Amino acid sequence: MLEVLFSFLSSLRVYFQSSADLQLELIALRHQITVLQRKTPKPRLKPADRRLWAWLSRFWSRWQSALVIVKPNTVIDWHRRGFRWYWTWKIRHGRTGRPCVSQETRDLIRTMSRMNVLWGAPRIHSELLKLGVTVSQATVAKYMVRHRKPPSQTWRTFLTNHVSQLASVDFFTVHTIWFEIVFVFIVLTHDRRRILHFNVTTHPTAEWTAQQIVEAFPFDSAPKYLLRDRDRIYGHEFGKQVEVMGIQEVLGAPRSPWQHAYVERVIGSIRRECLDHVIVFSEESLRRPLQSYISYYHGSRLHLSLDKDSPDSRPVSFAKIYPPSALAEWRRQKVDGSQSESTIVGKTCSQKRPLPYEINRRRASVKFISRWNHAARRS
Repeated sequence: MLEVLFSFLSSLRVYFQSSADLQLELIALRHQITVLQRKTPKPRLKPADRRLWAWLSRFWSRWQSALVIVKPNTVIDWHRRGFRWYWTWKIRHGRTGRPCVSQETRDLIRTMSRMNVLWGAPRIHSELLKLGVTVSQATVAKYMVRHRKPPSQTWRTFLTNHVSQLASVDFFTVHTIWFEIVFVFIVLTHDRRRILHFNVTTHPTAEWTAQQIVEAFPFDSAPKYLLRDRDRIYGHEFGKQVEVMGIQEVLGAPRSPWQHAYVERVIGSIRRECLDHVIVFSEESLRRPLQSYISYYHGSRLHLSLDKDSPDSRPVSFAKIYPPSALAEWRRQKVDGSQSESTIVGKTCSQKRPLPYEINRRRASVKFISRWNHAARRS
């Protein structure tokens, strides 16, 4: 009974509608009847049906009252989807929207983002504008590299940034021919592996060690951190002097020489390349070869950690290549002894001085062979 009454009241609404509304309602109802009369288990709407209802929802305000087979939200979704399809069709047919970004610009944005992890889109956008690349900040943010973790520098980068403020001190011992022990004190800076100061003594004390620090860092040139071990030679006077100079001591763990790798490697180089080839008589006889070796160490010795350069950077000198005939003549003159060695070296190597503490194996082998021949003749 209620359904019949509701249908009667709905029919009275026709007298208050305009002719256009009546025509649109008739179109909507007849279309739904056509869809329901299709011979399928479940009536499905075709693309043409969706376009019709999307058109009705745009030009007819009362379209929801005549809709029965689908929900109104479904028709709204069809309209939005059709809007996206329309603009996709316009772009694919040559009517582009935003300007295309070149591959070089995208690679440049990714490279800058990858090499500077602390830079954001505004900073990279500013740098691109200074390079003459005109793009928007949103484009930069779109093509930036997304880092998985928060940006953080590595330990190598951290040490490289602070290496100019680091210095190390250490002692090592040398035995004399009289079975005495001589102590050598060295001060090393980490930035270019320079030996700033060294001295030798047979009786090291805290006052003597503190004086060496003053001589190593004059006129406010002291570093911020000083690395050393826990030797008892560094007494209270040494710590007081270091504190007055504004240096912070960093003590290594007991029996852990690897925590002072730089100064330990320098000590090893001094032993292998210098002290293992000489006999020490006294402090003065030790000071002279050490001074000569340190001059060689700063000006000529190459380091892997310095990109195969010396502490005092050496310029690249291009050697002249001589033909085999000139080299054969040089060997013949050297064997015959017709010219001195300095003259021959001057003609071939442009007065290149031999490095100190390098064993001349050829000269040693010649002496050994001559002595062996002399002994064989006597026998």
